[in-house]
Amino acid sequence: MSTLTVLQAGPGTSTQDLGRPGFSDTGLGAAGAADRGAAALANRLVGNRPDAAVLEALLGSVTLRSDAHVVTALTGAPCPVEVERADGRVRGAAPYEVLTLAPGDVVRVGTATTGLRAYLAVRGGFAVEPVLGSRSWDSLAHLGPAPVAVGDVLPIGDAADAWPLVDAVAPPPVPAPGEPVVLDVVAGPRDDWFSPDWRALLTDQDHHVTPDSDRVGVRTTAARPLVRLISHELPSEGVETGSLQVPPEGHPVLFLADHPVTGGYPVVAVLTPASVDRAAQLRPGDAIRFRIVA
Repeated sequence: MSTLTVLQAGPGTSTQDLGRPGFSDTGLGAAGAADRGAAALANRLVGNRPDAAVLEALLGSVTLRSDAHVVTALTGAPCPVEVERADGRVRGAAPYEVLTLAPGDVVRVGTATTGLRAYLAVRGGFAVEPVLGSRSWDSLAHLGPAPVAVGDVLPIGDAADAWPLVDAVAPPPVPAPGEPVVLDVVAGPRDDWFSPDWRALLTDQDHHVTPDSDRVGVRTTAARPLVRLISHELPSEGVETGSLQVPPEGHPVLFLADHPVTGGYPVVAVLTPASVDRAAQLRPGDAIRFRIVA
């Protein structure tokens, strides 16, 4: 089996796939790639099936050495990429470029210039041992293949079923520096728990990402919090990825891939799937503008 050896890995580097849905009745969430669109594109670039495992790297910052001929691609947060050939030659790579590594080649992914999570796919997928049918690390449940560390040898599987893409793929647009990221939401199911001006409080001001955000959720703060009309406790109920749960202080928490399966605070709105992907790329301090689409 072909392998890649980890020479450097920043905190938060893990293997991720489509997750492990179907265990919510036991209290276990699905996990999976935080930016599902970026992970899917990385797999498509190298010709993998959608369920192939990729590396999710926080801010990039990962270096791998190949022991075989390997096809790889990087998506998600824009990162500088270079390949050092076994003979010492170094070449840079364009964003979202499909790269071919030979035995002994080293691929270096630098620190992301914008965004938060980069996704590295290899043709065949990373074949680390699955747990409950998934190769995703769940940071809330501490379940799945352990986060990637220096010295790990990552096996490559056989999850390819198409040719790699040869045509260039344009990276998705990113907001200009200082511009808020627009996230689309659908109102409810508990919007009636809030004052009538909740829509204006959610959409007419910037919300900012706080430093205590992670794969479980994005915490926000704003000048004016949402105000609850109903103050009594809400019995715990199921929550979905993208839910905007509002704790007593009135600042929404946006649930990402590793969120709990139930919550006891009212959910004022739920993000669209594309907006969940955008939210997964938010850094602390980034500004958000919510937009109600339904």
